[in-house]
Amino acid sequence: MQKPLIWALAAMAMLMLAGCASAPPARSDDVARLATEIQSLGPEVDPEEAQRAARIAYSYTAQLAKEYQITDPPLIHNAKVNKGLRPRGLCWHWAQDMERRLKQEDFRTLSLHRAIANADNPFRIDHSTAIIGRRGDSMYEGVILDPWRYGGVLFWSPLTEDTRYEWVPREVVLEQRRREQVARAKPVPAN
Repeated sequence: MQKPLIWALAAMAMLMLAGCASAPPARSDDVARLATEIQSLGPEVDPEEAQRAARIAYSYTAQLAKEYQITDPPLIHNAKVNKGLRPRGLCWHWAQDMERRLKQEDFRTLSLHRAIANADNPFRIDHSTAIIGRRGDSMYEGVILDPWRYGGVLFWSPLTEDTRYEWVPREVVLEQRRREQVARAKPVPAN
């Protein structure tokens, strides 16, 4: 197959996939709803911390969307980042930056986690996210904070209710990749 045809087919596929990722309309009570969800993680969660985390999650998503120069759906933006036309904006950039920003708050009652989906699926690209939870809980009890999914509009949901992805702790995925890399690097014994 010729390269122009391959590029045209890839572009059409990306456009079709990107069309499926339209953002839900923003509502004026989004911060309050997220704060309530974070607060509902348990009675130990400080209401002020839940409110602050929700406010930061929304305001920082908007700030990053400007910094990343988001003008397209996620997969189109990914292609632009990979070609050097945009500075950042891959899902792991969003997750890394969101986690880094929220950790600056030094929450007493909340903790942050990272997760990756699709790492074991050769037909889908990996997807990374940040998760906020009650201190001491695993990521599975937390709330996903995913600004990539809708191209700079914050998606959030309790992890257990996110049916679109099967999330795995980031450290588990990275350890598995490290083991696979070591296994590939081992020399083949001579017969």
